[in-house]
Amino acid sequence: MNYKIFLPVIFFFLFHFSFAREGVWIPSLIEKNIAEMQQMGFKLSAHDIYNTDSSSMKDAIVHFGGGCTGELISPDGLLVTNYHCGYSEIQSHSSVENDYLTNGFWAMNRDQELPNPGLKVTFLISMEEVTERVLACTDTLTKSTDIDDQIQKNIATIIAEEANGTGYSGEIKPFFNGNQYFLLLTESFTDVRLVGAPPSSIGKFGGDTDNWVWPRHTGDFSLFRIYANKNNKPAAYSPENVPYRSKKFFPINISGISEGDFTMVFGYPGTTQQYLPSQAVKMIVENSDPDRVAIRDLKLKILSEYMAGDQSTKIKYAAKYASVSNSWKKWQGEMLGLKHQGVVEMKIKEEREFALWVNENEDRKLKYGQILPEFGTNYTQLIPYRKGYDYFIECIYRGFDVYKNYQTAFSMRSQNKSINVKKNEEDIEKFFKDYSIEVDCELFTNLVVKYYSDLSPEYLPDELKKIFLKSNYRDILKKIYSKSVLTDKAKMLKLVADTTNGEAKIVSKDRLYLLLDAITNQYNTRVKDNYQRINNQIEVGQKKYMKALLEMKNGQMIYPDANSTLRVSYGKVEGFHPRDGVTYNYYTTLKGVIEKEDPEIPDYAVPDKLKELYYKKDFGTYSLPDSSMPVCFSASNHTTGGNSGSPVIDASGNLIGINFDRGWEGTMSDIRFDKDICRNISLDVRYILFIIDKFAGAGYLLNEMKIINKK
Repeated sequence: MNYKIFLPVIFFFLFHFSFAREGVWIPSLIEKNIAEMQQMGFKLSAHDIYNTDSSSMKDAIVHFGGGCTGELISPDGLLVTNYHCGYSEIQSHSSVENDYLTNGFWAMNRDQELPNPGLKVTFLISMEEVTERVLACTDTLTKSTDIDDQIQKNIATIIAEEANGTGYSGEIKPFFNGNQYFLLLTESFTDVRLVGAPPSSIGKFGGDTDNWVWPRHTGDFSLFRIYANKNNKPAAYSPENVPYRSKKFFPINISGISEGDFTMVFGYPGTTQQYLPSQAVKMIVENSDPDRVAIRDLKLKILSEYMAGDQSTKIKYAAKYASVSNSWKKWQGEMLGLKHQGVVEMKIKEEREFALWVNENEDRKLKYGQILPEFGTNYTQLIPYRKGYDYFIECIYRGFDVYKNYQTAFSMRSQNKSINVKKNEEDIEKFFKDYSIEVDCELFTNLVVKYYSDLSPEYLPDELKKIFLKSNYRDILKKIYSKSVLTDKAKMLKLVADTTNGEAKIVSKDRLYLLLDAITNQYNTRVKDNYQRINNQIEVGQKKYMKALLEMKNGQMIYPDANSTLRVSYGKVEGFHPRDGVTYNYYTTLKGVIEKEDPEIPDYAVPDKLKELYYKKDFGTYSLPDSSMPVCFSASNHTTGGNSGSPVIDASGNLIGINFDRGWEGTMSDIRFDKDICRNISLDVRYILFIIDKFAGAGYLLNEMKIINKK
């Protein structure tokens, strides 16, 4: 298998022609894009974006908490990310007495900055293609399992050779479904302290009502600071640590933006699936997304009822609710976009073109002729197991909190290695801090009922079926839950403290533990094993399909799907026309916040101080020429989950905003990017500085930033 034939040209796009603005591009290869970027207005070079010999933009960007992006805005380790990215940290410091969610938090000096155990930020040091080394000695292997084993051996060898002794962590990531591999060297810092966050009435203004919807008026930002030891290297939290000395940070441009201005988003997009076959898209639209939305409908209804009735519960479940709601609404927009744009039909048309290309050549027919028929067979077989998979994940695994304690108890019973008692005790303390037995019991009861009602009987254990033979099955479920060791903090602490596994035997008589164990075992044997078996076959086919597409489009520029590695996307500031008769402007202002205010709807509460500043027009140097206060803007950068908090960079490399969302009509961009309706939504950096300076009175923070104002 000769990978050299096509790997050098793996850079740009296929089937639907490559338009500017589409793509999540590899920064170490961005030289291939520079000409197009410069035609769109970019004034810098590829080395300004990515360089391992001197500082570059990549050195000002962090993978924040493993799921978001953040960027440095001062030489002293100050970083900005989204409010929703720092939300769990803000929530963890909050209580009824110190409600930072409601009131905001601002450290007025560095001694007041709050540590966040468990939070990690990671810098990319370098990325290098190592495809030939990873695939070495696989040419003669025929079984996919043997190939995978050899690849893993090669990966371990490469990481040992390249990362050992550097002080950096090494990881090798597959691109193009395993047709290309890159070695990433990274450096992570774990002393990351909360510096500032607006109240949720600013940071989450619009809440679930406005989520994924333009126009937006959300002040979605928070500030953190990275700390290091005196040698500027990673260190566990210590009062002796000092602010990290940034290799690179972004100047902040408050001169203003105009429609058509070049924009670049640099961050860590999580997952895209641009090259799925039509059968996969159809399954998502008709099966998976509807199932997951329906389950989360139920969960959100329960959470909202309890949170509305008690402030303590509202604080405990704020981050959990936001997490559930975010994907719930995104999936709805995704379904809508995929249907309205006819993406399944587009994929079918492309597959016909692919089949014609394959059938033009006997060698291709031999290598690639069975790809599409096998997709059809495998996805038909996968659909019922996908339902079982989605229901277990949404109703059980992520459905209610106490499943985590089941997993802890299970590991206590099953593990032979030494038990980390201290960590288990810390996890239990953390668990019960944000736990309500009433709320979780209601979630457990309703989600188990839905699990039983909607799934095929073959996926359900006998223990569960016996409960539902009784007319009072809901009462039985609640009794099982309320009397369990898993719901009692003192008993759980006693359980995890026993390193002899003697205390763990208690759970062998615990009805909740036994029920969850039965549900999990039935899922593992009847759903998971079959799901993984078929999915593995699909992955083998997808890798071959991707290889064929690269060969088919040899010489055309193609971008790899996002995989939580650092990527570049670029576009321009612009509004859009999502449907007939609807036209959206490219920016919003504080006037829209005031217009949306509704004291009866928590999502639209407006702080008195913000209203006072608005009516006085006290906007400082941050206002527009017409004396209005900008809040958000839309642009045509290709973004996805993980790009939350990413810097939005102007043509000269300055920060003009931070990315936090996409337009609802274009959330299908994970699967199909449409240049006309796919828009990323960003918070204008002028609104950030306005809130820090005028609203919070923390203007001292601006003194460590480099602020550009050409107005």
